[in-house]
Amino acid sequence: MPKIVECIPNFSEGRNPATVQALTASVESVPGVRLLDRTSDADHHRSVLTFAGDPDAVVDAAFRAIQTATALIDLRNHTGVHPRIGATDVVPFVPVQGATMEDCVRLARQLGERVGAELHIPVFLYEQAAGHPDRIRLETIRQGGLSGLAARMAAGSTWQPDFGPAHLHETAGAIVIGARPPLIAFNVNLKTPDLTIAKTIARAIRHSSGGLPCVKAIGVALASRGIVQVSMNLTDYRVTSMAAAFRAVQTEAAKASVEIAESELIGLVPQAALNQAASSLLQLRDFDSAQILETRLAEAGSIQRQAVAALTIAGYLHDLASATPLPAGGSAAALAGALAASLGTMGARIGQQATAEQTLDSLSHKLAGLMRSDCEAYEALSRARRLPADQANRPLLLATALEQATAVPLSIAELACEAGQTIAAIRQCLSPAVQSDLTVGMILAIAAAEAGLHTAKTNIKLQRNQSVAANQTGHMTKISNSLEELKGLCYTPPPST
Repeated sequence: MPKIVECIPNFSEGRNPATVQALTASVESVPGVRLLDRTSDADHHRSVLTFAGDPDAVVDAAFRAIQTATALIDLRNHTGVHPRIGATDVVPFVPVQGATMEDCVRLARQLGERVGAELHIPVFLYEQAAGHPDRIRLETIRQGGLSGLAARMAAGSTWQPDFGPAHLHETAGAIVIGARPPLIAFNVNLKTPDLTIAKTIARAIRHSSGGLPCVKAIGVALASRGIVQVSMNLTDYRVTSMAAAFRAVQTEAAKASVEIAESELIGLVPQAALNQAASSLLQLRDFDSAQILETRLAEAGSIQRQAVAALTIAGYLHDLASATPLPAGGSAAALAGALAASLGTMGARIGQQATAEQTLDSLSHKLAGLMRSDCEAYEALSRARRLPADQANRPLLLATALEQATAVPLSIAELACEAGQTIAAIRQCLSPAVQSDLTVGMILAIAAAEAGLHTAKTNIKLQRNQSVAANQTGHMTKISNSLEELKGLCYTPPPST
């Protein structure tokens, strides 16, 4: 089972669509990562991106987004109701599938070290990744805002950052990075402009003031709408559900003769939390998640996994043959690479070579993911090309989309070469029959790499950003050299065993 990690960075920008789009494009430029959600709020002046995928790819996507935020967001000109200490304010990692909290702590430290070293921004680790007991809670690090944090940093060693300089970045402030379980950002809006009421309710229901366990809450004004909001984080919905939090706000609001306008979710929410809320609000007796239609269908589908896989392959070949631009050459190249890596995995298992098996299995999953990434990159490029010629940010969006459309096939070529070279290293240790299968795998890897390079060379000719073009051309040269080495290995017969 491949490891999947979720990342939910919060950025101090919710009013400039071009900046938010640039942040989104930074995430989407990384193969192996899927953007799941994007939420922006002008009053909070904040955007939240949710993406998931291969752990290493997720770290790379987070760094690229932080890099973009550092270039485009200036906290000196920032006003908003949400507490903040950074242009990129907080970056949590959450284990989703096959990953542990320890994995996410490692990723948080890896990202923090890179941000501190390359972007020169002080990084504080929090929650499960915290290196100091005083910095476990996010609100403790944010206490007093930027000025409060700066004063604590200057006061003593307890508040020196985990990574980066011992002073705030001039425009980007500081960043909090960590690892935590799933959290639900849940807000309730009130039909009143009186901020005192929202703050009183927040104080009554939050855990730190003696309210509901696992609930953090603040009261804020939504000036653009003339109302106020109780903004909550439910750190463990199994302890305090959305329904319980909503009822608590409703009860306190009634004491002030104020009605609820609506509630809202920021980002994504686990299905189990919605099941729990529905069961509570409807007062369902003996509710079981197995009563959900989709749950039963998923269970039935898992029993027929092999049949579904066969149908999926047939469906893909049908789509590939259709008279449409997607899927096309890039995804076919990724499939060839995934097939090569899977053949290599088979050989490694037969030869009981655990390290090679793990490497090739991971490469197979990454290349399979790039089949989708190639289609997404093409769609993003098509959207950018359709923008009006006089739109101010069209050149930036087009250059970013072209960068992604070139990066994906380059990744296909690079991973295919790695798969082929790993296969070459184990091929000589196996029987002639298995050697033959692994040679087929190497031939497929060569084809995937050549196809990926061809697509990348085609796209890079359109790139007008000379810095991006030069960087990707250099990457292309390295992959081409690796491919030539692979060809030599493939067509040199292995010694007989």
